[in-house]
Amino acid sequence: MNAGKLGLIAGYGHFPLELARNLARAGYEVHCVAAKEETFPEIEDYVASTTWLHVGQLGAMIKAFQRHGIKDVIMAGKVRKVHLFRNFRPDLVAVRRLLKLKDRRDDTILLEIASLLEEQGIRLIEQTRYAGEMLAGSGRIAGPACQACLDDMRFGFRQAKAIAGLDIGQTVVVCDKAVMAVEAIEGTDEAIRRGGALAQKSGAVVVKVAKPQQDFRFDVPAVGPDTLRVMHEVGCRALCIEAQKTLLIERALFSELAESLGISVFAMSEQEANRLS
Repeated sequence: MNAGKLGLIAGYGHFPLELARNLARAGYEVHCVAAKEETFPEIEDYVASTTWLHVGQLGAMIKAFQRHGIKDVIMAGKVRKVHLFRNFRPDLVAVRRLLKLKDRRDDTILLEIASLLEEQGIRLIEQTRYAGEMLAGSGRIAGPACQACLDDMRFGFRQAKAIAGLDIGQTVVVCDKAVMAVEAIEGTDEAIRRGGALAQKSGAVVVKVAKPQQDFRFDVPAVGPDTLRVMHEVGCRALCIEAQKTLLIERALFSELAESLGISVFAMSEQEANRLS
C-alpha cells in the first residue's frame, strides 16, 4: 500500500522515531530532515531518505523537501532553543527570516518557519494527525492510584497553564500547593530535577500541559520513559498531563516503568483542574 509522501522534520527524542515507524507501517513514503545536533541516528531505519542538517539551515531543508516532491510536512521532537545561542549556524534564508524576529519565543520562531514553508508550497500539518494511540486519554494512565496527589495536580495544572500562556514553558513541579520549579529554556528534565530536589522527601508532583491556544503543528506536550526516569531520580511521586492534548512516547514501556517505579500518571482536562480542591 502506498499512502503517499510525507516530510518529517525530526528533532530530539523517541517521538520522531515512533511517528516515522507508524507512518511507514501505514504505507507512507517518509522523507526526513534531521537535526545533526538533536536527532537519533536510528531515524534512518524508518524513512525513505534522511537529510542531515545543522539547526538553522532552513533553505537547505526546503530544498530537500522540494527535491522529493513533498507537499505536507510534520514536525516531531524538540529542537532545543539553546541552539539559537550556542553554535547557531544559520544559512542565508534563516538569517533573512529568523534573525529579524521581534523576539525569540517558541511560537514566534515556529510560526515564522511555518510561514516560510507555506510560501514555498509546503504545508506544516498537525503533529497529532497521525499520532493514534500516542495521544493520552483521560483519568489514570499508568502506575498506582494517588488520590492524595489530586489537589497538587489541580493546583499545578492551573499554574502550568499560566506560564504556558506566556510561552515560558509547559511544565511545573509542585509540592503541597507550592511551586518548586518552572520550566523555561533549560527544558522539562532540568525543571524536574530542580523541583524534585527542592521538595526532597515530600515527593513532588510534575504537571505538563498544552498552551491555552496550542498550535498542534508544533510543540505538543509529550512525556515518555525518560520523563519517569528523571522523576524517579529526585523522588517525584506523580505526573499529571493534559487529557487529549499530550503525547505518550513508547507507551507500553512508559506504562511498565510507571508501575515498577511507583509513579502515578494521571490525565485531566482543564475543566477538571478548575474544580474547587
